[in-house]
Amino acid sequence: MTAAAIPTLAITRTCPYAPPAQHEQLRRETPIAKVKLPSGATAWAVTRHEDIRTVLSDPRFSASRRHPSFPHLSPETPPPLTSKPLLIDMDGQEHAAARRAVVGEFSVKRVAALAPRIQQIVDEHIDAMLAGPRPVDLVRALSLPVPSLVICELLGVPYADHEFFQSRSASLVSRRSTGEEKARSFLELLAYLDKLVASKEQDPTDDLIGRQILKLREEGAYDREAMANMSLLLLIAGHETTANMISLSTLTLLKHPEKVAALRQDPARTPAAVEELLRYFTIAESAVARVAIEDVELGGVLIRAGEGVVVLSNMGNRDPEVFENGYELDLERRARNHIAFGFGPHQCLGQNLARIELQIVIDTLFRRIPALRPAVREEELSFKHDATVYGMHEFPVTW
Repeated sequence: MTAAAIPTLAITRTCPYAPPAQHEQLRRETPIAKVKLPSGATAWAVTRHEDIRTVLSDPRFSASRRHPSFPHLSPETPPPLTSKPLLIDMDGQEHAAARRAVVGEFSVKRVAALAPRIQQIVDEHIDAMLAGPRPVDLVRALSLPVPSLVICELLGVPYADHEFFQSRSASLVSRRSTGEEKARSFLELLAYLDKLVASKEQDPTDDLIGRQILKLREEGAYDREAMANMSLLLLIAGHETTANMISLSTLTLLKHPEKVAALRQDPARTPAAVEELLRYFTIAESAVARVAIEDVELGGVLIRAGEGVVVLSNMGNRDPEVFENGYELDLERRARNHIAFGFGPHQCLGQNLARIELQIVIDTLFRRIPALRPAVREEELSFKHDATVYGMHEFPVTW
C-alpha cells in the first residue's frame, strides 16, 4: 500500500451510539489495517475481538507511552512529565508488582462493602434534584458528583477540591486541549496529589492512600512519587469514565421505556443491563494503544518491532463473531466477555467499582423519578466528540 493510500484514522464519532463508519469498513474489509494518525505517523488499527484480546495480553506488545514509536493519538508526542512511569505505562514485572500492591482495594468484596455508602450518596443527590428547580443538568447534579465523591472518599482526597481536579481531568482527556495545556493540567494535579500524599505520610489516614503508605513502608517499597502517580491515575479514571457512562446509560434507557419498566420490575436484571451498556458504548473506544517490541504475526499480518497498534475496542465489542447484532442494544445479552474495561494485565483496576456505581444509580434513579425525561431534543444535546473518553457535556432532564 502506498503512503497516499493509507487512510487517516477517524477518531471522532458522528453518531452518539456508534463508532465512526470508517471503523466498521476497516473491520469488514481490512481487520488489521495500516492507518495514519493525527501526528502523521502510521500504526496498525485492530478491529476484531480476538485480535484485540491478543494485543492486550501478549507481552510482545508494550504499553509504554515512553517508547519512541508508541502510537499517540494526539497531533504532538507528549513528553514524559514524571521521572517514574504511571501504572498504565508499565510492562511485565514492574507493572505486575505495582498493580498487585493496590488491586486488593478494588476486590469484589471490598467494593461490595461500599454499596451502602454509594447508595446514600446517590439518594442524597437525587433528593437535591427533586427539591430544586427544573430542568436539571444530570451531568452536574448526579453523573459527575456521584463517582467523584466515591473515589474521593476511597482515596482520601478532599471532595471540597473537586472543581480543581475535575477541570484538570477534563483538560487531559479533551482533544481540544493543546499539548501545553495538558502538560500544565497534569503537573498541577500531580503537585496537588504530591502535597496530599506528603501530608498523609505524617499522619496516615484510613483510606487507600493512607493504607498504601503503611503497607509499602512495611514492605520497604514506599516511594512518594510513585504513590502520587498512582493516586493521580485512580482519581482521574475513578470519576471520568463512570460519570460519562451514567449520563449515556440514562439517555439510552429513556429511549427504551419498556426496558426501564423491565428493570424497575426486576432489579436482578440490572447487572446484565450494565454489562450491555458498557459494551454498547465502549467509551474509551480508541484510547488504548500498544507498540510491538518484537515481530509478531497477528491474524495473518506481520507487525514488526517498533510498529504501533491502535486498538479499536468499540469494533471488537461489535464483532459479529462474538456479539450477534452487535449494533443493537440488548439488555438481555450476556456480554461479560466485552472489552470495554480492556483485557489482559492492564484490564481496568476499578471495574468492580464502576459496575456497582452504575447498578445503584440506574436502579435508584428510575425507581425514584419514574417520569424522568430529557428536557431538550436529542439534536440539542452536547456530546463529547472532542474527548478521548466519550460522554456528554451536559444533559438537561425534567419530570
